[in-house]
Amino acid sequence: MPRQSMFSQELADEICQWLIDGKSLKSFCAQPEKPSAVTVCKWLSDPDKVAFLNQYARARELQADALADETLDIADDGSNDWMRDKDPENEGYKLNGEHVQRSRLRIDQRKWYASKLAPKKYGDKTSHEHTGKDGADLIPVLNVTISKP
Repeated sequence: MPRQSMFSQELADEICQWLIDGKSLKSFCAQPEKPSAVTVCKWLSDPDKVAFLNQYARARELQADALADETLDIADDGSNDWMRDKDPENEGYKLNGEHVQRSRLRIDQRKWYASKLAPKKYGDKTSHEHTGKDGADLIPVLNVTISKP
């Protein structure tokens, strides 16, 4: 099947909606009859398509919000956290550690990616403090010479 290579506003809207829904550009481009990721990147660098570049940048910001929202859904979904124990001598339920760890991984990945897409909003806050030896405050040293009259 041939890939689409002609730019259209309809296709731009479709790409951006895909991103806003929290999906990747790679997965969009992997669909039949969609442009390759290289083609989309060429469109983004085309000086005649600045409107698409702005639309795409805004879609990426909204994608970060969608990913942050998904972390809540994943964290609140405990439907597979417990499974029936198949041991006849220990009837009941046991923790499904694999599912819990997978959920943690999914949350961590979304948090990390959101922090890269929107670092001011979702990135770690950093502060820089300057201290002297052994953590003491820095005291400016004035080199003053006093001469006697």
